[in-house]
Amino acid sequence: MGFRTFNLHTSVMAGVNAAGYKIPTPIQLKAIPPILTGKDVMGLAQTGTGKTAAFVLPILNRLMEGQRRIVRALIISPTRELAECAV
Repeated sequence: MGFRTFNLHTSVMAGVNAAGYKIPTPIQLKAIPPILTGKDVMGLAQTGTGKTAAFVLPILNRLMEGQRRIVRALIISPTRELAECAV
């Protein structure tokens, strides 16, 4: 099963391909489908398992459509490492 099964926007898929992602990790397989339908998800997985992509890809997908220049996503970073990346 590849990332194409998620039916992501073509621009998001271009980024997935550019990043070299081939097969979704278990956390991505479990998190991406419900996030794409608008559900809230909490996930727990070890470092390096693809958690960031698991929530960012569906968010990017949703941001590709809809009104611009308003807040449409809120990311609460639970770790110092992710918070430092966002600055």
